[in-house]
Order: sequence, then structure tokens, then C-alpha cells
Amino acid sequence: MPAVARTSMCAAVLAGSIVLASGPTAWADIVPGGEGTGSETQVDGGQEDKGISATAGAVVFDRSNNGSGNSAGPVAAATNWTPPACYYAPKYTPAQLEKTLEPIWQAESTGYQWDAEQRDKYVNGKPYKDFNKEKSGDGYWWDSYVTEGREGDPGALDCEEDIFWVDTNDDPPADIPQAITSEVLAQLAYAEIRVPTTEVDLAPENTTKVNLPTWAWLDATKFKPVSVTASVPLLGVEATTTAEPTSVKIDPGTADAETYPASGVCEFANGGIGEPYAKGKAEETPPCGVKYLRSSGDGSYELTATVTWKIHWTGTGVAGEQTLPDGEFGGEQDVIVQEIQAINR
Repeated sequence: MPAVARTSMCAAVLAGSIVLASGPTAWADIVPGGEGTGSETQVDGGQEDKGISATAGAVVFDRSNNGSGNSAGPVAAATNWTPPACYYAPKYTPAQLEKTLEPIWQAESTGYQWDAEQRDKYVNGKPYKDFNKEKSGDGYWWDSYVTEGREGDPGALDCEEDIFWVDTNDDPPADIPQAITSEVLAQLAYAEIRVPTTEVDLAPENTTKVNLPTWAWLDATKFKPVSVTASVPLLGVEATTTAEPTSVKIDPGTADAETYPASGVCEFANGGIGEPYAKGKAEETPPCGVKYLRSSGDGSYELTATVTWKIHWTGTGVAGEQTLPDGEFGGEQDVIVQEIQAINR
């Protein structure tokens, strides 16, 4: 289809979808979605015709087990992988699709040829007839949604499929990778994960000395597994994506430094990363830390600590735990290094 025509139609459908919530909904177990990517699902009930609102098929997130606070931020995949910027989910009953498309065609807002092709597809039996009204209550028309916060992302334009039909209890077409499944929900939940900013505790704190091993560790109480659950209540499908801290990489901010261990990667062990300094350990090598070999002069070095989070998920219809690319999130802090060769601690 012409890109311009598709874009115009999507804009018109979006504008028309505002009024679709008046359609009856008989799914009493669908509750307000709050922070779903579409808006809120609708609950009317008591009607024989099973209808959905324009947003009832949108994704709903449960962030109650997520990281929080001003210092929390999103994990970024350690590879160039990103969660989908758009997806397909139920949006219309047959009657709602008719009410959405007919005004567009009558206004000829997408051009006579395009309108005629669409009428053939959805009304004249090539392949659908009369908007699939004979299947009312037995399925839904699926259309694209843009993932919340990704509206300006080029990937938001990747969902170019025409509106398509899926029977109740059937899987969406396998050749449409963005169609909602538990795996796609897990990927969308990945983008909602929030983890604490990484600022390591240091001993000596903030100001250290040349050639003096500086101990580094993370507060284990702040670095616990977090999770987000994404669901489409209308479909009864959900997935929970969990992030667990596995290691922290220390970058001293200068080549004139040595890290402990030499790789700079401190593994998560015994409920934490690194070991707090204690009196009497001045002559010991820290399990996690840094030794600066040159003074920072009148300034400071910017130490960066980046935590790697293992990402895994479970979901409807999927046996066992599945994995997604590891995520990373870091933070910077200034360290002053003074030119003193020895110090008593």
C-alpha cells in the first residue's frame, strides 16, 4: 500500500477511535488499565453483544514490583536490541470497524483508488465480507498501537500491516512479529523496568590517595530483583519480566589506575557486590575497588560504575523461564586523588 495512504488512514482511524468507547462491553473481568499504552479499558457489562473499546486491547502494566524513586532509571540492553516501538492487538469489533472506516471512505480522505481497494478487502469479500459481522462475538479486528514513550521513534512506523482479523482463542499470524504474544509482552515490560542509579560506596570516601587501594561496594538492600508485568486483559495473556543484578563494572575515569579485580568487573555474591571496608583491612586487597596511580591535581576523576542486570521472563503458555538480552544501567561520581604516598587508617 502507498505509505502516504497508510499514514493518512492511520491518522483518521486514530481520530475516529475516540468515539468508539460507546460500544457495549460484556467482559466483566476487564478492569481499568491505568497506565496501559492505549488508555483505559472499558467495563460496561450486561450486554449480549461482546464489544471492545478502541483501547481495550492495549497493554496494561503492573509496576508494583518495579524500582522507584528519583534515582531509578531504565535499563538499556547491552546489545543493540530494543523492545518493539509498536505492536498489534485487538482494537475493534466488526460494528466498530465499520463505524471507523465508512466515514473515511465517504470523505475520500485517502483517495478513491485506495478507498475502493479497502472496501473490496473489508466489505466485498476479498477476503473479508461486510466487516466480518457474521463473526461478531467470535473474534476481533487487530490494529497497531505505538508503545508509550516511543511515539517519535523510527521503529514506531514498523507496524505497516492493514487491520486484520483474529478469531477468539486463535493465535495471531506468525508472520507478524509485533502481534501480541506473551513474548512480545515480555519485551514491552523490559522497557518499563526501572533500576537504581549505580553509585558505589568507597573507602576512603570521595577523597583517596595515590597508590592506596580504595574499596568499593554496593548497598545490597538497594540492588534487589525488580519486575514488571504486562498484560492484555481482553486476551487473558500476560508476561512478567524480571531484572536481577549480576555484576558491576568499575571504570576509574583514567588510564592511570588499577582495578580490583583486574577486569574491573565485580560479581554479585553473598547478597551484594564488593565488600564494605572494615578497620584492620588496610593492608588487604579489596575484592572490588580501584588504586589510582596519579593525583587528580586540582580536579577529580569521574568514576563510572555500571551494573549488569540479567533479564528473564515467564508468561502465559510458555513453559519455564525465558531470557532476554542483559541490561545495563550506571552512574558517575567524582573522586579526588591526592598525592600522598602513605596514610594510617
